[in-house]
Amino acid sequence: MSGIDECLLEVMRLPGARGAAVVDWTSGLALGTIGDSPNGDHEATAAETAEVARMAAEQPAFALSDPEPSSGPEPSTGADETAVTGTGPAPPVEDVIITTRAGYHILRFVETAFDSSVFLHLWLDRADGNLALARIRLGEMAKRLVLA
Repeated sequence: MSGIDECLLEVMRLPGARGAAVVDWTSGLALGTIGDSPNGDHEATAAETAEVARMAAEQPAFALSDPEPSSGPEPSTGADETAVTGTGPAPPVEDVIITTRAGYHILRFVETAFDSSVFLHLWLDRADGNLALARIRLGEMAKRLVLA
């Protein structure tokens, strides 16, 4: 379990990490930031990435579904379905990856005890970063992140 500051410090240890933030996607506010910001303003970047996260999290096309049903009850594919993991409802999207000519932006949703409206934003240099490694590590960090 780690707090926001510890999580952001760990994120910046990833190869190619340029900047990172923990953002509340309902308000667009940065709960913590570190490193550089793509436009030079962490708060503006938080608001802009929150728009992208909100669009992805609220779209019915990305609603949870089980492509291969198990022997249990029939899966529901309704747009208002949420996964309850003991920590609260989770957004239907795990992460969003945006590629640019110079880098990658990874938005990793964090499941929280309250409303799960938080995500990690990592800005990764394309030449020095490893997108697959960053995605895996962000997932691990998101599970350990404790928001108090």
